[in-house]
Amino acid sequence: MSSKTMRHGIFLAPLHPVDENPNLLIHRDLELMEWIDRLGFDEAWIGEHHSGGFETIASPELFIAAAAERTRTLRFGTGVISLPYHQPLMVANRIIQLDHQTRGRVMFGFGPGLLVSDASQLGIDPNQQRDRMAEALDVILRLLDGETVTEKTEWYNLVNARVHLMPYTQPRPEIAVASAATPSGGKLAGKYNLMMLCVAATSPTGGFNVLDVNWGFAEETAAEHGHVMDRAKLRLMGPMHIAETREKARENVRFGLEKYIEYARTLTPGRFGDFGKRDPVDVMLDSGHIVIGTPDDAVDVLQKLRDKQGYFGGFLHQAHDWADWEATKKSYELYMRFVAPRFDSSNDRRNESYGEWKERSVEFSEKSHAAAQATFAKFGKTADAEGAAKQTGMIGSKADTDA
Repeated sequence: MSSKTMRHGIFLAPLHPVDENPNLLIHRDLELMEWIDRLGFDEAWIGEHHSGGFETIASPELFIAAAAERTRTLRFGTGVISLPYHQPLMVANRIIQLDHQTRGRVMFGFGPGLLVSDASQLGIDPNQQRDRMAEALDVILRLLDGETVTEKTEWYNLVNARVHLMPYTQPRPEIAVASAATPSGGKLAGKYNLMMLCVAATSPTGGFNVLDVNWGFAEETAAEHGHVMDRAKLRLMGPMHIAETREKARENVRFGLEKYIEYARTLTPGRFGDFGKRDPVDVMLDSGHIVIGTPDDAVDVLQKLRDKQGYFGGFLHQAHDWADWEATKKSYELYMRFVAPRFDSSNDRRNESYGEWKERSVEFSEKSHAAAQATFAKFGKTADAEGAAKQTGMIGSKADTDA
């Protein structure tokens, strides 16, 4: 594995079937934040949605404010605020307040808005969303930098607008743009030197295939504006469910996988193709980029992402309800126990130390044995005493070690 470290997080849209108590789901999402914080995850990105039924968080800022009070080190990102839906000054002020409330544990992720049904309810033409996103971003960055902005467009009007509280994080919180299949996210990341959230990194129908292409757009645009893109700021997102065995993982996801697939196909008709009589698990695994299996399977998929993309700074689990709550928590635990160390260098020194012992075990054992013999000789131990010591395990053969 690469010696460059990887951060580990989740992307909580969230994705909850419509047959459960919604109030309990919100509180379970907060409990999930506490769980992954205890496990040592680095970050959690929280989505914004207003329709569709599954994705039940309308304000990532409200959720983050509550979750930050329940956690210690976990960093939170808005994943994402849909900029065309909000007046830019309001977004800037809310992010600054969150930055202060969390004392620097917040990141500002933004996008154009994913669900056409959200835009429709607000009377926004989907063809306008990316242009509005770019307009709003430019203003928000200027406001975060302390500028006074007067600007009128067809959808907002700012008159001598400025924030009255500067960010807690200097010069400003980390900022990330969502990128799926189109190059718009990569171009904005390059122009403003931002983080990139590749939210369709494991999708077999587009996201995976254009990972390196969109990163190329980001690098080219960055060069045009005098920046150099930093791969440590790149996040790739995909779904996983991990268990001790492949058989157990497959059994676990019988709980909710088909509901997830039904929702995905509602958003994108024809997604995943025709199942016929095939097992939905097999269809999901066909892409080679989705994990329903063991920690080793997860390692293999992450390595495939690196082979395609090159080094990237963090992997985000797409949070889902494929399995029940206890099996879901176990999946995150297995990931942090056995997958994360393969990519974050945390065991490098341990492996070096253990490797040295394996290579020199005979040499070290002989030295330990000789030292024990010398100690007996120093204190005038007899052969009978030494033999008794061997029987009680105080010293052993040359193959043994002894302190």
